[in-house]
Amino acid sequence: MKLEGGGADMCRTIEVVEPQLSPARTNLSPEYSDDGEDLYIPPLNFAMVDNGIFRSGFPDTANFSFLQTLGLRSIVYLCPEPYPEPNMEFLKANGIHLFQFGIEGCKEPFVNIPEDTIREALKVVLDVRNHPLLIHCKRGKHRTGCLVGCLRKLQRWCLTSVFDEYQRFAAAKARVSDQRFMELFDISTFKHPPMSFSCSKR
Repeated sequence: MKLEGGGADMCRTIEVVEPQLSPARTNLSPEYSDDGEDLYIPPLNFAMVDNGIFRSGFPDTANFSFLQTLGLRSIVYLCPEPYPEPNMEFLKANGIHLFQFGIEGCKEPFVNIPEDTIREALKVVLDVRNHPLLIHCKRGKHRTGCLVGCLRKLQRWCLTSVFDEYQRFAAAKARVSDQRFMELFDISTFKHPPMSFSCSKR
């Protein structure tokens, strides 16, 4: 494992080495419907954020076949817990780079979201060399919602639209502290903020 960015407390990245696996391990088969057609199961709260950027809750083994269809290069993981071994094997088998930003999932209303960590995660998201990319936490609601909300501010979305998107995923669990964080997040330090990745050449 090598450390990049702001040190061990900020981001852990995993250097992926292509393992020698049998075809049965690398070609994960999707589930099948009654009529024999492939069934791909997206992770909880999955959605496309922009061209080359996706969001979701924590993927499990049932979601791996679906994730393969995205051709991911990177995953931005926003939880402090170690990535599960089956998920690590999936990343290695598919050449996907893991960026881990350990943000605690706090339910307390006055606990500060680590702004420096969000900034470092945004740098990874903004780097098109990491695309296609999946952002996820546990449920794809709060931590993922804050990071996507800050990206939307960089894209010059109005706060009403930023909050509407956040609430669509957080639903009844929406937190005022998250919305306050997004409202106060300063985008002025980012150079050339993107309007959208939709026109990016791949």
